[in-house]
Amino acid sequence: MTHIASPTLVPTEAELVDRARAMIPWLRERADQTEKDRMVPAETIAAFQEAGFFKILQPRRWGGYEMHPNVLNRVLMELGRGCPSSAWNVMVLGVHPFEVGLLDPQSGDELWGDDPSLLVSSSYAPFGSVTAVEGGYLLNGQWLTSSGCDHAQGGAFVGARLFDKDGKLIDYKAFWVEAKDFTIEDDWHVVGLAGTGSKKLILKTVFVPEHRTHSIIAYGEASHGHLPSLYKMPFLYVFYAAVSSVIVGMARGMEDLYIEHMKPRTNISQAVGAATQNPFVKGRLGEAEAKITAAAARVLLNTDEAWSFVTRGELVPLDVRVRHFATNMFTGGECFEAAHMIFKKTATRGVWLNNPMQRQMRDILVGANHITQNQDDIGDQLGAFLLGTPLPPGNQFGT
Repeated sequence: MTHIASPTLVPTEAELVDRARAMIPWLRERADQTEKDRMVPAETIAAFQEAGFFKILQPRRWGGYEMHPNVLNRVLMELGRGCPSSAWNVMVLGVHPFEVGLLDPQSGDELWGDDPSLLVSSSYAPFGSVTAVEGGYLLNGQWLTSSGCDHAQGGAFVGARLFDKDGKLIDYKAFWVEAKDFTIEDDWHVVGLAGTGSKKLILKTVFVPEHRTHSIIAYGEASHGHLPSLYKMPFLYVFYAAVSSVIVGMARGMEDLYIEHMKPRTNISQAVGAATQNPFVKGRLGEAEAKITAAAARVLLNTDEAWSFVTRGELVPLDVRVRHFATNMFTGGECFEAAHMIFKKTATRGVWLNNPMQRQMRDILVGANHITQNQDDIGDQLGAFLLGTPLPPGNQFGT
């Protein structure tokens, strides 16, 4: 039976952000064990559910809040300060309700008809193969790094590219598959963000009907023009901005830890005296604060600008999309630089395994390596676009 949710009492943005901020000490206490367990505890996911974080971008039809994407972004900027791995799970599992809003409503009814709280993970890198068949597609292969998949009873979105007989790219699509249609292989042994539980999904000849798919790269009147305001936002834009936001939170967390570490510290060699009087300690912190603040402001400002179009019923123009996608992708590198410059000033004390700053640093390193933070390649594309060079085919900007 299809479940159409009754009206939901929607918290304000301030309430949701306050809930996230209040969780920071609790998440920090659990961060070491989360890393050791290589997955976020079920009770942490339950706390996020109760706080309403997974409803922020979920369509109202299934009991969601259908809010401005910056509500989720601001929540992530707080949660990342406490436990990067846990915040990363909120980011991934919290973006996919938005993605369901891009599908034919039949898919949402099938997913949430009985339980609108079911979560969905993902793996978009096109490792597996797809074959078009009557009424849909057949998927085979392995899809790596599906963050939070242990908690995703609603299945996963996986990505695959479609080519014509001459090898020309036709489309890059996402396919929603149910949890029963894949197995999870625990291969997530990594240097940072170990607690995300980003394990491998294995699919063997899984049929996905057409209505459970959408184009990852298409953006225009045909694909988005008919959708409610929130879902007129380009999917990859919302996803990339969320990744950038959680990395901002991680860098803020490093800054928090650094301040706590330095306030009582006294140097016993070289620059003798209170660390708070060391000009390099103060200078690095000030520069880090400026970098992190600028990265956060840019993500939020870009999202606000995109939102101003879709709430008027318009699609986001290409030049705006390119600028937003590209500039957000510099977040990881800038936050890593900010975190590293203050971590360097902790000297030997920062490298001990009982010092949470080393874990925070490793988590930021891995977050900044995410494909959504590829500032080198995107810088080249942005510069070329500004100089009038046509965008490459199959690009993420939706052309």
